[in-house]
Amino acid sequence: MKMNKMKKMNNQIPHIGIFGKRNVGKSSFINVLCEQSVSIVSEQAGTTTDPVKKRIELGECGPVVLIDTAGIDDNGDVGEMRVAASRKVFSMIDMGIIVLSNNSFDDYEREIISSLDELNTPYIIIHNKTDISKMNQDLRKELINKYRLDESEIVEFNSLSFVYDSENDSTNNSNRELINLISKTLPESIFNNPTIIGDLVNYGDVVLLVTPVDKEAPKGRMILPQVQVIRDAIDNGCIVITLRETELEYYFNNCKLTPKLVITDSQAFAMVDAIVPKDIPLTSFSILFARLKGDFNSFVKGTYAISNLKDNDRILIMESCSHHTIGDDIARVKLPKWINEFTEKKLEYEVVTAFDQPSTKYKSYALMIQCGGCMFTRKQIINRMQPALKNHIPITNYGMAIAYTKGIFQRSLSPFKFI
Repeated sequence: MKMNKMKKMNNQIPHIGIFGKRNVGKSSFINVLCEQSVSIVSEQAGTTTDPVKKRIELGECGPVVLIDTAGIDDNGDVGEMRVAASRKVFSMIDMGIIVLSNNSFDDYEREIISSLDELNTPYIIIHNKTDISKMNQDLRKELINKYRLDESEIVEFNSLSFVYDSENDSTNNSNRELINLISKTLPESIFNNPTIIGDLVNYGDVVLLVTPVDKEAPKGRMILPQVQVIRDAIDNGCIVITLRETELEYYFNNCKLTPKLVITDSQAFAMVDAIVPKDIPLTSFSILFARLKGDFNSFVKGTYAISNLKDNDRILIMESCSHHTIGDDIARVKLPKWINEFTEKKLEYEVVTAFDQPSTKYKSYALMIQCGGCMFTRKQIINRMQPALKNHIPITNYGMAIAYTKGIFQRSLSPFKFI
């Protein structure tokens, strides 16, 4: 069952975007789906402003994140800002729900469908407010024939007919059918339970984690990739040893436990490579997450493009999280420095954070570098990669790029099997 798989998932909660014109009843639809007042309901068009996220338990789907967007037909200066914010949602989601009413289907909805199709994101159509106007057959035929929707993916909806019985903790059959449809529409891949290192180690193996504590390290805690790798290693019955790079040499000189795998912060690659015996597999947290979250083979292939960079080439660096930058910021200082030293070229860099878009078209860049993506779902990373791949722009990953410029790329890939 999907629900059982979902409970085991590792930070891969599916995101569902709700789209439609102003005042078609998106908020009412979400409130019914959640069985609680999540969104503001108003007769005034344009009540929803910025996209609003709500995490809920949705039947057999388990936990999901619903994203309520502003009406994509909003106008005026503020309206354009709302629509721009709503369009960012396309790259965040695993599935779309397009809400219509009164048989209104035109360029606004077609734009939504086009954006979802471009990212291979599945969707369903909800024709809302059927107490006022039912869906006509011409529109239904267009959706089925032109957009290849299955009959079951087009739902007649009236929030007034969806009644939640609090005494019996149940909803009518129609609501359950809707949740079942959402469950079937969500891509099966997001319910998989990918392991980070479980296929690289065996029960009882020693996994050595090298975690520098520098200016970029958060005070009083470890960063998310380190925490997740520790948990995954423990779940697979491994013995986990965590230390700073400054104690690494001491460990190998004084400790008898030989690691089956060494995982380091990518920024310490050169130092760690020099200390760890060559017969012990070595990789980085960032490279592990490139495999977990993205298209690993495309990252590997794209890394070699670093050697082909020319003077004045533009490089797009994609961060997945927003944070305050520091003097030795990896994206803005260290990566450019190491690539410049390796290529001996004069290169231009642009850093894009979270779901922001590049300043120019993708074809103007010679290389894209994606961070590990610990804060993103796999679909969000894949969506980020698609525009570059479609424009034949090579893509690499923070850890792979660093390993390549330090001359240890092949060693960093030694633990993995790839094409």
